[in-house]
Amino acid sequence: MKLQHSLGGLEGLGPVDFQKKVFVEPWEKRIFGIHAAMMGLSAHLKEALPQYPINQVPTAFKDIWTWADLRRGAEAMNPFDYFRLRYYEKWLGGISGFFVEKGYISQEELDEKTNFYLKEGNVDPTPLPEKEIPAIDNQVIKYLQLGDSPKRDIDIQPKFTVGDGVVVKDMPVAEHTRLPGHLRGKPGVIDLVYEGCYAYFPGPSDGLELAQPSYSVRFDSKDIWGEDLAEPGSTFYADLFEIYLEAA
Repeated sequence: MKLQHSLGGLEGLGPVDFQKKVFVEPWEKRIFGIHAAMMGLSAHLKEALPQYPINQVPTAFKDIWTWADLRRGAEAMNPFDYFRLRYYEKWLGGISGFFVEKGYISQEELDEKTNFYLKEGNVDPTPLPEKEIPAIDNQVIKYLQLGDSPKRDIDIQPKFTVGDGVVVKDMPVAEHTRLPGHLRGKPGVIDLVYEGCYAYFPGPSDGLELAQPSYSVRFDSKDIWGEDLAEPGSTFYADLFEIYLEAA
């Protein structure tokens, strides 16, 4: 992960502000709802488990949107902006950029709305359309209830077994990855082999689009942070995809 998404072991970052409210501003509920609707109407659901009749849903949203896409938008931000902005402000930036990139809105329309809210302040968001389309509502609700499983029904034998020594690869930095940065190059031991193969659909550009085995890997904390910073006798565990591991 890029620096702002891999802070394990870093010191001197200043005080941490623990926000107790789930939503600080009213618009944050709206952006959460937009994200949930996008996931429930995502084109990838036609290949998901359970199966959804997404091609029969009369929605204008025709693209793929998953947690991976949301995280891509956040990780593409300037690190200083990432630390400056709140959680749902990052969501707003990523989703807005996606809508412009895919042509659902223009940059001019986004700039116009941005300038309006910067000028008018924290006013109520634009009212939602009154038109209801039950097929869309039912699809989103069904998705929120059932989700979609990353498990895939393919037969791939794991490369490693419990007790095997492994080293975490130093993968090229991609637009988004599930590899914690502070584990790159660190030695560990396979503690658990998860049953089945899992995908991170649609996957970032580091190979995770392929369903594969995954493992719980055990690390000696001293190997990660050194003798001086590691708590004596402590153990660190991480769940990692097979593509991130090589034999010790």
